[in-house]
Amino acid sequence: MNSIKSNKKGLKIGLISVGAVVLALVIICAVYFGNYYHADMDAISKMDVGSSFDIKELESGNIAFMPESPRACIIFYPGGKVEYTSYVPLMKACAERNVGCVLVKMPFNLAVFDINAAEGIKDQFPQIDRWYMAGHSLGGSMAASYLKDEHNDFEGLILLGAYSTADLSETSLRVLSIYGSEDGVMNREKYDDCMSNLPSSTEELIINGGCHAYFGVYGAQSGDGVPTLTNKEQIIITADKICDYIGG
Repeated sequence: MNSIKSNKKGLKIGLISVGAVVLALVIICAVYFGNYYHADMDAISKMDVGSSFDIKELESGNIAFMPESPRACIIFYPGGKVEYTSYVPLMKACAERNVGCVLVKMPFNLAVFDINAAEGIKDQFPQIDRWYMAGHSLGGSMAASYLKDEHNDFEGLILLGAYSTADLSETSLRVLSIYGSEDGVMNREKYDDCMSNLPSSTEELIINGGCHAYFGVYGAQSGDGVPTLTNKEQIIITADKICDYIGG
């Protein structure tokens, strides 16, 4: 009888211990995923980057920025732990230059949780036949990973403060890599090492005075360098380069 009581007591203590561990993990996850960079809506509202295009929220929460007759379209993955609407000004600047954009909403603001988020987006815009994947920081790396198996369906890849851990070197993709000279977040050593994963024709642009955070509009990022240009200036330089690179 004592043995049965002892077993029941041990089981109860075990269940309480497991419950405590689960609760602790839930709290840790909630704190981690709840701590992210929010879009600076006040700063975004003051950025006049054009309006000669339609903006439509798709069922998935993704946002499409579409000129009347876009010469190409970009599917954009946001940076890790950055609210995706932070990239609205960049998307608008590209759309103003007649390049359509679909800004992807990621679960928990982390593209690593949905690398295949681009799946099915092209089907919603059958009138567009030229497509590029793009992304900032972790989002750029995940966009590159998506292209590992889907590169035949895309014309190119645009990396912003990012590098590709997936080997795309033997693909026919046109790749553009852009980062700021004052970027203090991107691992430069890894960036250099991973250049071998990209086609030899990859074009690189270093924005003089640019930083890591200024591809979006979400304030200063921990560990980043001090920019010598404004947030809007970096976005305009980036949009100009992207759209010139895509061409007609």
